Amino acid sequence: MEEECNGNCSGHNNPFANLDAETQSQIQELQMLEQSFQQLLMQKNAFSMESNETDYIIKEVEKTESELSRIIGGQVVVKTTKEEILKEMNNKKRLLNTRMKSINEQEQEFSKKIEEIREEVMKKIQG
Repeated sequence: MEEECNGNCSGHNNPFANLDAETQSQIQELQMLEQSFQQLLMQKNAFSMESNETDYIIKEVEKTESELSRIIGGQVVVKTTKEEILKEMNNKKRLLNTRMKSINEQEQEFSKKIEEIREEVMKKIQG
């Protein structure tokens, strides 16, 4: 009959159980950083898609010679000018570019920090 382990058995199910507290803490930090990094990449992807959509709208509006309408709040259709739409879309594009620049900087910081901690942990694990 196998001995039951209630989380207190060193090394049975946890390969990191024999590591010192600092290394275990670094591993937890690494896992949290990697999760945050994944969320950042998802946000970057969403902004990228929105930026591509905005580029497409700008291109299509620039080609349009006819009167334009816009939907406000999903309920009301209002006539507007090409210039108003282009101004709004270009402002949106600038905001998205600013956000993307910030995300790219965060991505580099995350990558650097993750790599540093990963190297430290690997050195400790490998002895």
